Amino acid sequence: MAWSTREVAELAGTSLRAVRHYHQVGLLAEPDRSSNNYKQYGVAHLVRLVRIKRLTDLGFSLPQIAAMGDADDHPEEALRALDAELAATIERLQRARTELAMILDNAAPTDLPPEFVASNAVAQLSDADRSLVVVLTRVLGPQGLKTYAELLENTPVDPAVAMFDDLPADTDETTRQDIAERLAPYIRAINAAHPGLAESRADAPGGARFADATIAEAVSELYNAAQLDIVRRAQKIVRG
Repeated sequence: MAWSTREVAELAGTSLRAVRHYHQVGLLAEPDRSSNNYKQYGVAHLVRLVRIKRLTDLGFSLPQIAAMGDADDHPEEALRALDAELAATIERLQRARTELAMILDNAAPTDLPPEFVASNAVAQLSDADRSLVVVLTRVLGPQGLKTYAELLENTPVDPAVAMFDDLPADTDETTRQDIAERLAPYIRAINAAHPGLAESRADAPGGARFADATIAEAVSELYNAAQLDIVRRAQKIVRG
């Protein structure tokens, strides 16, 4: 029995391109040729092609199939390894589906862990504040994140915060000082209600120094010069 390349590809349920590629990478031996130079595939080629297709359908890569060799043995070790890999993939996908369900149910943002804080609390944040929260979730440890989550869930509404969020970079001196004086009592109230803020970097995975440096860099990038100046002034008032 002799088949052309197209015929053997159709019998194996694969494509001409795949058969040619298997030749190129050494997975499939070249067949003999007829007197008119056409390839003539036999049963051994068909069986090999069927096996390659079956293994690729199961999830094996071509290098893995090549490592198994040409023998039609039962590759138990490779099958068990693939089974473990697929189990890990299924578990990851299930976790992703669970997280997607939480995001969809709560209309939560995709850049924050859905279990971190309620979507309605995030909706009240300015774009800069939200970006800063994303940075916090990457550098703080479990206890620090819990402290900030509680803060975000229970942040009081204050007109001074809205004024701060909308502040242009060229705000005049008098307005800066006025907003700083308005923010100082707000900051005092936040610190009193959430004393854990002082130790929020204590369990940071990369250490407190790295967390502080990363957060400081994010703050300097996210807020304009007037806002940064007002924060410094308000903190000075609070310390005083």
